[in-house]
Amino acid sequence: MIRDELVRLRASAEAEAATLARDLEALFDASRDSNADDEHDPEGATIGFERAQLTALLAAARERIAEVGDALRRLDEGTYGACERCGKPIGGERLEVRPFARRCMACA
Repeated sequence: MIRDELVRLRASAEAEAATLARDLEALFDASRDSNADDEHDPEGATIGFERAQLTALLAAARERIAEVGDALRRLDEGTYGACERCGKPIGGERLEVRPFARRCMACA
């Protein structure tokens, strides 16, 4: 059951990352095809903000993919659910909300 949830989370994050990467590439393509100057264009701040936002969201999705992958590795190794800092069990409520948690609440 835990594995199924982690696999579902990873697939969701991978789909989100793929969509964000396509959106970011489309934004870069549109910027390349335009001679607009972000600094002097009234829409420039909007374009710059959108580019920064997509970049941050893509980085977060990729980080989530890595976190879930690491949780799957810990599950295979038998260390899933144990705090990486103190070794005590991570609370069930915390794992329910954040199934890829590495630390208990006290160590987080």
